[in-house]
Amino acid sequence: MSMLIAKKFLVAISLLTLFFGVLTGCSSNEGSILNTTNPKESTISILIDNQIEQDGIRAVAANIEEKYQIKTEIETRPSGVEGHQVMKTRLATGDMADLVFYNSGSLLQALNPEQYFVDLTNEPFMNNVYDSFKKSVMVNNKVFGLPFGNALAGGWLYNKKVYSDLGLAVPKTWDELIANSEKIKAAGKTAVIGTYKDDWTSQLIVLADNHNVISHNPTFAEDLTANKAKFATTPAALRSFEKLSEVYQKGFLNSNFLTTSYKDGVKMLVDGTGVQYPAVSGILSVINRDYPGEINDIGFFPQPGDSPDTYGMTVFTPAAIYVNNNTQNIGAAKKWLAYFASPEGVKTFLSKKIIVGPLAIKGMEVQPNIIPAVKDMLPYFESGNTTPALENLIPLKGPNLPQITTQVGSGQISAKTGAELYDQDVEKQAKELGLTGW
Repeated sequence: MSMLIAKKFLVAISLLTLFFGVLTGCSSNEGSILNTTNPKESTISILIDNQIEQDGIRAVAANIEEKYQIKTEIETRPSGVEGHQVMKTRLATGDMADLVFYNSGSLLQALNPEQYFVDLTNEPFMNNVYDSFKKSVMVNNKVFGLPFGNALAGGWLYNKKVYSDLGLAVPKTWDELIANSEKIKAAGKTAVIGTYKDDWTSQLIVLADNHNVISHNPTFAEDLTANKAKFATTPAALRSFEKLSEVYQKGFLNSNFLTTSYKDGVKMLVDGTGVQYPAVSGILSVINRDYPGEINDIGFFPQPGDSPDTYGMTVFTPAAIYVNNNTQNIGAAKKWLAYFASPEGVKTFLSKKIIVGPLAIKGMEVQPNIIPAVKDMLPYFESGNTTPALENLIPLKGPNLPQITTQVGSGQISAKTGAELYDQDVEKQAKELGLTGW
């Protein structure tokens, strides 16, 4: 078994373990942290993406203030490329919050975590974190992040009622997805919801295709990292950009896709005017919050490849919380994380949201009333037929991908040109990181 296949197998098993993990106790060391309070009230600032749902965070913050007299101030930043630049600028200028909520995987490595974030490897609360997650926030054997939220599945959300009305079956190949889309379009509905006003959503067709890419080229991630493969010259990887382009070329998108936000797209999906939405499963929490009566009408399927024999699901590890290396509140920041990682903290955080993927923090049973879209994901976790997102396998993810996929997905440039631009973006990042072979 090759190194990459072995890695996929271990991650699949780990994710399944996370999904069905049961309540576990805290270590005695963690307890000593939680029971130590500072009589002098302090304030912790946290920086989050402005599209993150805040209810769970605020519930945790309220408990922390009551227990430890630590107040929490929430700041927000943009998402996507703009947000990445804000992160880099604030870190470089020293103007950063005490706690930082950001991606795990390759985008973390692009921020030089050894310089800017606190090493959490030996903190007692990290004993409550699964090892499979730690690898996604590790640089030179140092662990820098505590998982925030769920792992996420990448694929397509769809309106089950419309599928039933039109007699459609869940597609197992890309050709079947195209055929379904043609029937939806003929019925006068938007076949594929485009929400490119929030440019991060334009990436999903490309990102969710990684299971198909790796199925055809098992060493693609390793070869890309070593500068031995490119998106534009690897047919399976180029195919991801071609799929994005095809959706536009066939007229499947809503006419205003460039000015439609993801929240507008969610409304289209639940009311059935739009039927299929390339997405990450985290969007299900938005649907449950804003349209709880319709959550059971939404299903999920992985992005299909060109053969049913390779059908499987791409999975993204959770985002993480990092401690600013220049914080003046290191003790309070670690207390905040210790509570968040405790069973009580996990339960408090999840009390305000639904389960939309496996957890990376031990301490909670999966809810028995799992929504249908998450039930649709379970067979892939159970069979191990999952592949980590490319950004969770390698240290590379070009920060300009949302801009490039917006251009490809709106017909401004071809799939091949988009893949070539992304190869240049990856090359620039690889050189900045000093990777061997570049």
